[in-house]
Amino acid sequence: MTEIGKKIKEVRKKKGLSQEELAESAKVNLRTIQRIENNESEPRGKTLNLICDVLNINTEDILDYGKQTDKSYLIIFHLSVIVFLAIPIGNIVVPLILWMNKKDKIIGLKEIGTNLLNFQIVWSILTYISIFTFALFKIMHFGTYNILFYVFIGLYALNIILPITFAIKTNNGKTENLYPIFFKLIK
Repeated sequence: MTEIGKKIKEVRKKKGLSQEELAESAKVNLRTIQRIENNESEPRGKTLNLICDVLNINTEDILDYGKQTDKSYLIIFHLSVIVFLAIPIGNIVVPLILWMNKKDKIIGLKEIGTNLLNFQIVWSILTYISIFTFALFKIMHFGTYNILFYVFIGLYALNIILPITFAIKTNNGKTENLYPIFFKLIK
């Protein structure tokens, strides 16, 4: 996050403020402003909020500085879920690897990734429960096991249709959190 100081300095200069004026307006020590702009330290919590208030910018804009938008990576990320057709828990492992490698470098990936992974974990649990219950009912010759087969097929279809739909929406510019969240296992 060494880019934060650079962004603050850039915005301060655009606003026509000196380091002293920024420090005075934000009620922050001048030496603190100098350290931040020279990337000797990072502003934390209250200090960052005070500086952003004076510069009239959102804290998120400062924190996302240095990140880039990468629509193609987000599309690949959504479609990586479909690996579950060949690798049983690939719908969690592959997106997790992609997410861990780039979550701090691509705008929006951290939030999209947590939602996608939470959804995939819940989906996997429900799918394996339906498979196990279907097999158990079939072995024990219970008459209502057919509905479980349809639940299983529905869950599989859902996990093919949703990633493709979200990849198309991402390609069209809609990159907010798309997956329904049932439980927040990953934050």
